Amino acid sequence: MFEIQNQVLLAPYTSFNVGGPAEHFALVDNADDLVEALKCTLPTTPLWTLGYGSNCLISDKGLNGMTVVIKGGEVKVEDSVVIADAGAWWDDVVKSSIQHGLWGLELMSEIPGSVGASVFINITAYGQSVGKRVLWIDVWNRESSRVERLKQEDLQWGYKDSLFQHDDGKKYVILKAALQLSDRKTEDLTYQKALDVAEELDLDVESLVERRDIIIEARQRAGSLWHPGDTGSKTVGSFFRNPFVSAEQVDKIIAHDETGKTAEQIRNMNLVHGGDSHRVSAAHVMLAAGFKRGQTFADGKVKLNDQNLLKIEALDSATANDIYETMKHIQAVVKETLGIDLEPEARILGDFS
Repeated sequence: MFEIQNQVLLAPYTSFNVGGPAEHFALVDNADDLVEALKCTLPTTPLWTLGYGSNCLISDKGLNGMTVVIKGGEVKVEDSVVIADAGAWWDDVVKSSIQHGLWGLELMSEIPGSVGASVFINITAYGQSVGKRVLWIDVWNRESSRVERLKQEDLQWGYKDSLFQHDDGKKYVILKAALQLSDRKTEDLTYQKALDVAEELDLDVESLVERRDIIIEARQRAGSLWHPGDTGSKTVGSFFRNPFVSAEQVDKIIAHDETGKTAEQIRNMNLVHGGDSHRVSAAHVMLAAGFKRGQTFADGKVKLNDQNLLKIEALDSATANDIYETMKHIQAVVKETLGIDLEPEARILGDFS
């Protein structure tokens, strides 16, 4: 069961640990209670849904209307299909699939967040994306006030993009998702950084279990692991999406790689990760624009993470507005110096005017 509360501070429900209060608030732990909470909300009432808050920046002014946080839910496997509530932790889905010998999610191991958030953004990593695996998604239609089932043919997917991010999909709230997996390998692992880990640790890229070990270690080295309750750096992981640039810009951007990879290897990684060799790393773009790891902003209250340039990190006393202004500054410098538009991957929620 759940209760609807008023003026609940949202900062503790995000990995940034910033943000103001929800006008009305409900915390639910399964898809059924999520539906009941949504039934209590008029279709005209502003609605905000959160999972584990690992990919959002909420305004210091808070959120008007109703905010529903769903954390928890069922994960079950039926033959080669994994069915999970929107509030289930994404990596629990990955672990469950591997335990059942199913391929198709292993390269997305340890991506922080809920199932609903994973589908919403169409998470993509190391050559896999969740949208390709979706069999169906149960949603709450706010216009008709009922549960509907959207099948793969009803949906649309792009690079970190889904129907739910566009106007015609904003009427839907994700309740649960079914993912069609396989008892055979679905993709080759060709991402160079992961291959380097496999070679160094003598792990087999053709083993389902060892693939997960490879990916977790690669993410660990990139400073990209986060779990609810972690007390380390306050970030949302990679803040910006990898941008699509012109052919003339690609060489200029990838020349700023600091890992010693060849241009061919970097182009291949861009292709694997973003679906196109012209979709370059946002980290390379920021390096090309002159940004450095550990660089501080907002009078020292915000910085770029010491390990991962793409992680905007909130330090003590940082506000949501401090982070927002840092984002705007980075975008402006990148636009001025390179002519490239950097778009946030993090969801920017509420009023920042």
